[in-house]
Amino acid sequence: MRVAAFILACTLSASAQPGPQEVSARLDKDQVQVFVAGKLFTCYKFAASGKYPYFWPVNGPASGKSVTTETSEPYPHHHSLFFGCDRVNGGNYWQEGNERGQIVSIGPKIIQDSGRQVVFTDKCLWQRSGEKPIILDLRRVAVSSPSETIRFIDFEITLDPLTDIHILKTNHSLFAARVVPELSVSSGGTLINAEGKTGEKGTWGVASPWCDCSGTRNGMTEGIAILQHPPIYRGWFPCKWFTRDYGFFSPTPMFWLEEGQLEIPKGETLTLRYRVIIHSGDAKAADINALFKQYTQQANSPLSEQKTLR
Repeated sequence: MRVAAFILACTLSASAQPGPQEVSARLDKDQVQVFVAGKLFTCYKFAASGKYPYFWPVNGPASGKSVTTETSEPYPHHHSLFFGCDRVNGGNYWQEGNERGQIVSIGPKIIQDSGRQVVFTDKCLWQRSGEKPIILDLRRVAVSSPSETIRFIDFEITLDPLTDIHILKTNHSLFAARVVPELSVSSGGTLINAEGKTGEKGTWGVASPWCDCSGTRNGMTEGIAILQHPPIYRGWFPCKWFTRDYGFFSPTPMFWLEEGQLEIPKGETLTLRYRVIIHSGDAKAADINALFKQYTQQANSPLSEQKTLR
């Protein structure tokens, strides 16, 4: 009886452990809404009037409040979690002013709308007002929640030049996050990279496979990490980071280009992969190092196998 009771207790204990959460997605006008366990987690916003598509909110698993800010001073063009670039063929696909350049969604398609993960794709055109598009990008987004305290956003993007592309040295480039002020280093939060270096002083211009920013708000500690998936175009992995104590961080090689510019000829594509982890606790509590190893051991996503972009 004692043995049977012990086995039953172990079984009940194991079944009580939090496991993967149910995820679902739906298209609602100009956004893809993603829910975890029935609660809104994030929205992929792609309004035609926007500078570029972006994710907001990006809600923490404990607080249910966004760990990123949709817009904030001193740089209101930082929209939460986004992808863009300045100084591309003379255009600006990063800062405000759509006439200078805009990344326009053709319209997302939900491939998997529920289960252990949701998946949607999007095609976007990089164009300036009155001119032909210069880049077609294809995005694949997968969202999952392996536990009650962890959320994943897997973001893969392939840039397909429609003409020869010239990108000058710029810090305004590629994938980036802007956290809410309460979680920033300036407010007592922690910005840390894979080598344990912290703050803007320790992480700016430093090559690292990931960075994490976490802080405490209303008694709850939460954070967000960006992971890069190797291999990266032209040996960029790991990229150097552009970081700011006010809450901005971005893995980008564009500010440290050896020749001062990047040339991508028509017909040559560039594919980049990232995993965003939204988590309870700080980077150590979430074990971002272990999650990074897990991420890099996974097979490449189907996007790189899709031949037809246009």
